[in-house]
Amino acid sequence: MAGGGPCPLSGDRASIRGQFAQGGRDSRHRGGQGAKAMLCRVADEAGLFVLAVLPGDERVDFAKVAAAVGARKVGLADAADAEAATGCVIGSIPPFSFHPSIRLVVDPQLLARYGEIAFNAGRLDAPMVLYSEDYRRLARPLLADIRKEQA
Repeated sequence: MAGGGPCPLSGDRASIRGQFAQGGRDSRHRGGQGAKAMLCRVADEAGLFVLAVLPGDERVDFAKVAAAVGARKVGLADAADAEAATGCVIGSIPPFSFHPSIRLVVDPQLLARYGEIAFNAGRLDAPMVLYSEDYRRLARPLLADIRKEQA
């Protein structure tokens, strides 16, 4: 596991993410401020992925992700593929990609809502915070609405 130490159980990862999303890790940050990075496998092309990044309190719309990258269909990568492609366990994947087989798509609401975003960067227990504009400038993502509409 990137970051060293034993890999927490999936329930532990959910607990860590949930505490952070509720402001439990650092009460200065709100749930939507946490960047949720979800690795998606492109169905049309073997070995091609999309890193979909959106506010932590939103759900991803896989059809919108597919449309953003011009794919027929994308689906969530399984844990083994995610770790092989990124070197990180699910929950610790940072919202960056500089690898040509992983396209980065960010929902603009993540950057518009707050002046800072928070995210995990290879570790499940130590979130990082970055100014939203600095993140946009460094990551150079494709910006697209990838959030699932709320019912």
